[in-house]
Amino acid sequence: MGSNFTVRLLLRLLLVQIALVGFAWSLMTPGLGATRIIAGLIAAGTCWLLWAHVQRTNFEVARFVEALRFGDYSVHFDRGPGSGFEAMGQAFDSAIRKLRDERRMASDELGFLEALVNDTPIPLLTVGDEGRIELANKAARRLFTEHQGLTPDDFRIYGATFAARLEMDAPLREEVLILTLGGRAKRAIVRSAALTRLSGRARVVIVQPIQETLNAVEMAAQTDLVRVLTHEILNSLTPVTSLAATTSTLLSQIDDPRLDDARIAVSTLERRAEGLARFINSYRKVASEPVIERRKFEAAPFAAEMARLFKAERPDVTLDLVLEPPAFAVDADPDLMAQAMINLLRNAGEAATGHSQHPQVRLELRRLSSGEVSIAVGDNGPGVPEELRRDVFLPFFTTRATGTGVGLNLVRQIVFAHGGTIELKDDALGGARFEMLI
Repeated sequence: MGSNFTVRLLLRLLLVQIALVGFAWSLMTPGLGATRIIAGLIAAGTCWLLWAHVQRTNFEVARFVEALRFGDYSVHFDRGPGSGFEAMGQAFDSAIRKLRDERRMASDELGFLEALVNDTPIPLLTVGDEGRIELANKAARRLFTEHQGLTPDDFRIYGATFAARLEMDAPLREEVLILTLGGRAKRAIVRSAALTRLSGRARVVIVQPIQETLNAVEMAAQTDLVRVLTHEILNSLTPVTSLAATTSTLLSQIDDPRLDDARIAVSTLERRAEGLARFINSYRKVASEPVIERRKFEAAPFAAEMARLFKAERPDVTLDLVLEPPAFAVDADPDLMAQAMINLLRNAGEAATGHSQHPQVRLELRRLSSGEVSIAVGDNGPGVPEELRRDVFLPFFTTRATGTGVGLNLVRQIVFAHGGTIELKDDALGGARFEMLI
């Protein structure tokens, strides 16, 4: 506590001893009644000074301990000159100031770590030792919105396998699971790891949706394949077309009946080579990723325009138009969305016309509570068999004799370029239902 405090304590002890010796001397000497009283008062006074000094020391130390106990780092200790407690007050204030600085640094670091976890774009879930599941950041709270409760069973709505992985004693692993999110099946990488903390065991589960990434990779692979195939085929076909044209010209200049069959064959070869070149060139647009120019436009007039275009092409098909709510805005590229919807409506009209005596098509546009826009086209045609539903989006795949296999692939490219999804389901009308979520 410093030499000043020690010197003052020793002085008080010395004064007490002197006062007690004087008081004892007065008691032993006869005839000193008044002196005895004065000596007794002096002895009592010095004892009180010593007691006050010790009490103040105890009080200051107790204040310091209480400040540490309750984490009150704003307390200040008396360092007044001449009090004898300057060194002790300085030491206590220095310790409190250091603890206050360390607490502020720890609080800042904790705040940074909490913000880092909360703003991490990958959903994080924590599982406590008692099985309580918490959504640890914003990404998790945005992704998992359909459950009620905090147990693994409550998360079964997203998939039974996923719920099993949330059990505290489930194996720690990394795997790709199919989760049901927003009514749609999506692939996600699920990782889990064990944690140890003071309150017991815990584990963290990381969920990384990858469906959009897989879609983009698939589309990129398809477009690269189409680009390479069309390039190589056209390179090989160009000289064939040129030679067929040259041969046809040369044969037409020779008047020999014996060459009639050759002329017909070469002419046919020339026409077919030119037709095949045009056919291949038409597929080159599949290899070009759509360029999106987003802007907000009203759904009602847009849907009405699509209906007019459809009725002009298919006046014999009944078209039902559904908008919920009646007025809302769509944030997308209106030209590309129009191209996608025209393709879907045309396919639906052809399917319904070839299957039903009363062909019917329904166009639905809905604003969902999640903020997404659902655009669905359904019909009362024959539908699409379950085993063909993923194939219909592949380039060049078609179930119609006159189809090219380009339309639905372009629709999917447009939807994916908007960051959306498209699914093929059964429609209430009895046929196929193509639903886009933008």
